[in-house]
Amino acid sequence: MENKPETAVDIIKSLPERLITEKCPDFEVIYHFNIEGERGGEFTVTVNSGNCTVSEGLNGEPKCIIKATDSDYEDVELGRSNAQMAVMMGKIKVSNIGSMMKFMEMFNRLF
Repeated sequence: MENKPETAVDIIKSLPERLITEKCPDFEVIYHFNIEGERGGEFTVTVNSGNCTVSEGLNGEPKCIIKATDSDYEDVELGRSNAQMAVMMGKIKVSNIGSMMKFMEMFNRLF
């Protein structure tokens, strides 16, 4: 990755190039991201047979919904705060913890 993404929207849009394809060869799942704030938005992340796409808006039936403010999401993704603590403190809301754990395994971290 040439330029490290810094904003929530850029972090989410960088997911396709951070996908670890050998972690999800036959995996099909949809995630919805609802990131509040001017550096966020609503996004659908689809992982299907080793491919990842990101589209604006919420489309399809998600296995997991992630809700956060842009700054809280950026802090976790950029290593400035701990993901587990952010979830426990309610800064990041996740509808399906098991699916979110799988999500974290499928993508290279930014830090």
